[in-house]
Formats: sequence, C-alpha cells, structure tokens
Amino acid sequence: MKIRKVSVVIIAFNEERNIARCIRSVRKIADDVVVVDSHSTDRTREIALAEGARVVEHTFEGHVQQKNWAITQAKYPFILSLDADEYLSETLIKSIDVIKGSGLSDGYTVNRLNFYCGKPIKTCGWYPDKKLRLWNSEKGRWKGTNPHDRFSMQDDSRIKLLKGDLLHDTYPTKEDFLKQVDNFATISANHHKHENLFFLIYKMIFSPPFKFFKNYIYNLGYNEGFTGIYICFNQAREVFLKYSRAIRFKYAS
Repeated sequence: MKIRKVSVVIIAFNEERNIARCIRSVRKIADDVVVVDSHSTDRTREIALAEGARVVEHTFEGHVQQKNWAITQAKYPFILSLDADEYLSETLIKSIDVIKGSGLSDGYTVNRLNFYCGKPIKTCGWYPDKKLRLWNSEKGRWKGTNPHDRFSMQDDSRIKLLKGDLLHDTYPTKEDFLKQVDNFATISANHHKHENLFFLIYKMIFSPPFKFFKNYIYNLGYNEGFTGIYICFNQAREVFLKYSRAIRFKYAS
C-alpha cells in the first residue's frame, strides 16, 4: 500500500516541556497532527494548539487502551505514533519523506535512541530499542501488557526498518528515572498479582540479578561508567519491586 497521507498521533499528559519539540519535528512529513491529551493541568493543550495540532481530550485508562482509542482520531489510515517526549532525527524525517508516495510496506520500524540526563545511551539494553511506529492502522492494533505496549500487525503484513533514529528524551533528571521505575513497577505488579505465589517469589529472587548482569555485562552497560551501573541497578530494582509488590497486592486484594 502506497503512503500518500500520514497522520501523526501523539499521546500526552502534562507535557508542556516536550510537546512543541515533538510537533515541530514532524512538520515536514505530517498531513495531520492530533494530540490525545489526558486532561493535562499544565499548558500542554495551549502549546499544542499554537503549534497547529488538533487536540482531543480522553481519560487515560492504560497505555494500550489510550493508544487504540487515539487511532480512531486520525484522519488517515497511515499513522506515525509518538509519545510527547519523542521526536524525529533529521535522517528519520528524510526517510519518511522518501517513502511517502512510493512506500510499499504495511509498517515501518525505527530504532529509538533513549537519553538519560541529556546523554544518549547506546548500551544498557536501551539501543537500538526497535519500535514499530509507522503503520497502516487497518492492519493491526495496540496490544501488550501495560505499561509495555506494542503495535501488532496481521501476519501477512510487510514491515521494513527505516534509517534514522527516533529520539527519546526519556529521563531528563535522575528523579524522573526513579519516578518512572516506581510507576512502571506498580503498574506491572497489578498485572502480575494473580500469578502463582511460588512463581512470584522465584521471579523476585532470580530475575533482578539476571537483569543486571544482562544489561551491565552482555549489553555493555559498563562502558557508561557510573551512569551504566546506576541505570542497570535501577532496571534490576524495577524488576524486584514489580514482583515484591505483586506479592503484596495479591494478599491485599
């Protein structure tokens, strides 16, 4: 299927620091930009409107649910899905521009480059962090376990990798990183609380050290110095919190 028009769909909540950069990065390739806002209390809506985007309000019920609802707000079937703290590199912009009108694939993956305190991290299991973000919405839908969503396409779909990185200003400060670790651990714990108790205990004991070893040694986290230790430690800590809280939630409900 050839791409002629592209809708950019952005989900946001209190993203006044990021939303303008995100919208500006897609101007050259977007034929429609819609921001699905979860009732922000800051200037997200005002800034998005000033940047030329459409803004629709929708209560957040989970990452998967929100993104599936957001698809329905796009004008065109080919959708580029972004979070507000993501933006396109120049190479990725050019890649998308080239395939508009001539692309034959149903979906396109991109390599996402994550930043920590302003520094791009290509180790610790954070890169290439391949994501399927540009696709024909008629051939798939968002699935996965909150907060780890993924777009799943039909088996016969043709998917290609685009050149260029999707830049992700993941954690501008240490505090943002720790807050996300805590938040994701709690969301995942609520999903896993129905698992067998012995399974949860096993995962709580053995998964964190495995996670640290994998990302610090195998995924070269040690190349980042102390930053690598800190990132990998807290990745392992998130796993521990996920299963320990699942056990606690299991007997609290």
